[in-house]
Amino acid sequence: MELELGLKGGGFLLAEVTPEQVYVPEELNEDHLQLKKMTRNFVEKEIGPKIEALEEQEDGLIRDFMAQAGELGLLGLEVPEELGGMSMDKFSTVVVGEEIPRGASFAVAFMAHTGIGTLPIVYFGTPEQKAKYLPGLATGEKIAAYCLTEPGSGSDALGAKATAVLNAEGTHYLLNGTKQFITNAGFADIFLVYAKVEGKLTNFIVERTMPGLSFGPEEKKMGIKGSSTRQVILEDVAVPVENIVGELGRGHVVAFNILNVGRFKLAAAAIGSAQLALEVTLKYAGERKQFGVPLSSFGAIQTKFAEIAAQTYLAESVVYRTAGLMEEACQDLDVTGDCRKEAGKAIEEYAIECSLNKVLASEVLDLAVDEGVQIHGGYGFIAEYPIERMYRDSRINRLFEGTNEINRLLVPGTLLKRAMSGELPLLAAAKNVSKDLMSAGLGSEEEGLAALLNMTQKAKKLCLMAAGIAAQNLGMELKDNQYVLLGLAEMVLQVYAMESGVLRALKVQDMDVTEDHKLFVEKAATLGAYSAMNIIEQHAKEVICAAEQGDSLSTVLAGMRKLLRRPTVDMIGLRREIAKLVVEKGKYPVR
Repeated sequence: MELELGLKGGGFLLAEVTPEQVYVPEELNEDHLQLKKMTRNFVEKEIGPKIEALEEQEDGLIRDFMAQAGELGLLGLEVPEELGGMSMDKFSTVVVGEEIPRGASFAVAFMAHTGIGTLPIVYFGTPEQKAKYLPGLATGEKIAAYCLTEPGSGSDALGAKATAVLNAEGTHYLLNGTKQFITNAGFADIFLVYAKVEGKLTNFIVERTMPGLSFGPEEKKMGIKGSSTRQVILEDVAVPVENIVGELGRGHVVAFNILNVGRFKLAAAAIGSAQLALEVTLKYAGERKQFGVPLSSFGAIQTKFAEIAAQTYLAESVVYRTAGLMEEACQDLDVTGDCRKEAGKAIEEYAIECSLNKVLASEVLDLAVDEGVQIHGGYGFIAEYPIERMYRDSRINRLFEGTNEINRLLVPGTLLKRAMSGELPLLAAAKNVSKDLMSAGLGSEEEGLAALLNMTQKAKKLCLMAAGIAAQNLGMELKDNQYVLLGLAEMVLQVYAMESGVLRALKVQDMDVTEDHKLFVEKAATLGAYSAMNIIEQHAKEVICAAEQGDSLSTVLAGMRKLLRRPTVDMIGLRREIAKLVVEKGKYPVR
């Protein structure tokens, strides 16, 4: 069925999306909430007391935890029931992803196994591969690792040097090469390895017991110290031809689509981590006294809490909105059979949104832990306090699953590609904005959340206007002008975040939740939207000034001012009200 424009990947820029079209966390059902509770209980009871041993990489500890997670069904959420899994929806993976980070470095092993380690087989494997490997992966009997990065190729995945050559008998491929920074390499049983067959990237299932496979020493890392990170070295490893995942020479389809899912899942873990950082810091600030009163009573500290909570709210709104889109795209896939082509199309649809999720959530988490250390003062620098480890652990998320710079560049690149192919009428929409600016309209007498929704539509027009001017004036140069592309990407990111937060707030007003809950989402959506609009304004001016000049520039900037009109709000008052709710709850206030 043809998707509505607002629900197509990237289509939110061109259409008016309604609250009814977005999924929000307040819609989680009882099964989701029970799953969330069970996951937290498991992590806090089983892993929490052993985090120090985990950080020291105590032998066999992660395997034990993985086996326990397998017994609870947590490793097989997206594995078909027929193959030992749970066949659960994308919202289930989000609620589990939010809770797993309470287990520190265990979360890295868990996410690598259940996401980029298992899902290539779920979505792109043959029925025979699924029957052979998925039952063990779902129980934790077998642990998976994903092997794409090499010493000389990280973001440039297609620059991989590992090779696969078919033997004379035509039965096996001989794999040679080195993979770098491979999570779970120290104990994984199954490796999803990318190598080039006659210059074309192909994905193979490699088993640990296959001769010629060896490993480098454990990397000494800044954070996530409890996870295993090693080189995977292949020297004439004979892999059966039936172990090709996806299609021969089309490994990039598997790689890039699985990374899309990985980015979405990473974002869920990041918002859970941000909520935890806020909780840990609130507890400290409530107990620590300076000048005879708790730290949490100071405006300078409360401002930080308000910003963390509001930005976490936006990121959470984005993740659940995207979960709804991903669930809609993937729910009809028959993952028990051969669904390679359908899976590739379904997952690729929301590549833009997955990149936006990853960038936003990882940077919100960095805000939460950085301010967490600041609020802890000198104690935040001491390993005895959990915020110190959380600060170090968070930094990898802006590198994992493609750096944030690469993910930002993917956004305008994909939008322009879809515009050129006719999938998204991006340039036509940009021209319409120019026509709108010639009219006397664009004003609004609305107030409250309705005014925020109007401001969101103006933000979209501003984004389209900047993109249209850049495309028209820079032409083919635009695809290589990363200065401008990064500016456009930031605008798209902020539009998606502010709209997600506003639509959620509108939807929640009619839901059966507490008045404090409604108040928080309204205030957080408002603070988040105005902060986003300020960022959009800055980048719009920078992009337009880079692409336009002379009298035309003056005319464009004059027209742009119409789109920047918005009611004034008391930002300081908003922060004060949000902080009051956060401090009273002692945690992220809607969980």
